[in-house]
Amino acid sequence: MSNVNIDDLAAAVMDGLEEYVELADAEMKKAVRKTATQVKKEIAANAPKRTGEYAKSWAVKKTGESSHSIEMTVHSKSRYQIAHLLEKGHAKRGGGRVAARPHIAPAEYHGEELLEELIRKAMS
Repeated sequence: MSNVNIDDLAAAVMDGLEEYVELADAEMKKAVRKTATQVKKEIAANAPKRTGEYAKSWAVKKTGESSHSIEMTVHSKSRYQIAHLLEKGHAKRGGGRVAARPHIAPAEYHGEELLEELIRKAMS
């Protein structure tokens, strides 16, 4: 800790706050990246497996980043057309329904919890 002249107090406080913001931004971005990767792994692990192609099609993509935020998207690269059909179930051509196989919503819920936990840990 150093001595600060009263005239320089505002500048010293601002320097400390800017340093904290940079650290917080870096930790938040790291938490978002880790959470997105975990959500992708959980979706792939719990996805219905007939041929395995659907589970392998999940990926993480950075869709936006600024100096204070990052946006990651977990998506199915090639089998996105059937994601909602598997998640919610659907009507069969000859009548009846195919049962829902929820695998995206539980991963999203666990991702929210993980992100909150990582942010709390980083900020404490």
